[in-house]
Amino acid sequence: MKNIFDKTSINKLELKNRIMRSAAWMNAADESGFINESLIKIYEDLAKGGIGLINTGYAYILKEDKPNPNMIGIYDDKFIPKLKELTDTVHKHNAKIGLQIVYGSSTSTHPNAAEMDLIGPSAVKNNMTGITPKEASIEDFRHIVKAFGDAAERAKKAGFDAVQFHAAHGYFITLLLSPYFNRREDEYGGDIHSRAKLLYEIVAEVRNRVGKDFPVMIKINYDDLMGDKGIQFHESMEVFKRLDNLGIAMIELSAGNLAANPEIPAIRTKLSKIESQSYYKEAATELAKHVNAKVAFVGGNRTPSLFNEIINNSDIELISIARPFIAEPYLVNKWKENIDYKAKCVSCNRCWDTVPVSCILNRKK
Repeated sequence: MKNIFDKTSINKLELKNRIMRSAAWMNAADESGFINESLIKIYEDLAKGGIGLINTGYAYILKEDKPNPNMIGIYDDKFIPKLKELTDTVHKHNAKIGLQIVYGSSTSTHPNAAEMDLIGPSAVKNNMTGITPKEASIEDFRHIVKAFGDAAERAKKAGFDAVQFHAAHGYFITLLLSPYFNRREDEYGGDIHSRAKLLYEIVAEVRNRVGKDFPVMIKINYDDLMGDKGIQFHESMEVFKRLDNLGIAMIELSAGNLAANPEIPAIRTKLSKIESQSYYKEAATELAKHVNAKVAFVGGNRTPSLFNEIINNSDIELISIARPFIAEPYLVNKWKENIDYKAKCVSCNRCWDTVPVSCILNRKK
């Protein structure tokens, strides 16, 4: 019988358990993108709390594209020394850490987004932000591919154990894959593999920069929850199989497109009943049948007994968790002491009301 607390690995990266902290924006870096002591403490607490693999909140790869305020920057070598302090701190507590990297495009909710030179696969208005990006040229695409490669190389130099692309929830790679947002008539538009062509080029660039053993991971939508306007599972599976062949080490499944105002939100609430939890497990179970890459999924994961049921009835390797770790960074240790311990998180989505991000249950009155 497999157990959520078993050791596992991604490529040659050994993890002390099968629990992963899904990337979550903490609104805690400084405005220039530098890590500070407050943010280091957030990740140190997660490391002390027993998590096997921690993924940071997304880091922006180009200075001119910043989806949110107070994000981690990775667009220049000047960020490496402070990020090295972060990775050294996490490693002291026998945890591993990956850096999530992103190009945001029109899904930017930064207060200064209107002043940014944002590009997208096509000049299609973003329903959430109201931003219409400039349609990218081939030269723009080359610039973005290089920026992802540079960011991954910096992450490795800074001591991160892995790098993860953010390809979910309406950011640039999501827009590339979506038939609604990608209306190009050149080699980067059309059928699913044409729409995914730039993603494949990004993966190849990063893999070339960091070497074959360094884990390259992706957090990606299996469904935009937009009906036939967005990407759906049958198309996603074709992309996942190609990514697997290109050497992606781990695929973390999510769904939902913030840019489309879907009726079913990507981040659901009202998860007290166990049947409402782990709501992407069926898609992850199906994906894991078809790829060699390790498979994880985020979305309503709250209950260790359910985690064990999932990993013993599928080829899913890791369970990914975000909001409960905002409420309780030491949650994994609590579960190790008592597997029936109930997470404090009530899935109210009030985490992002404060600067930095914090759980409403932990705020001082």
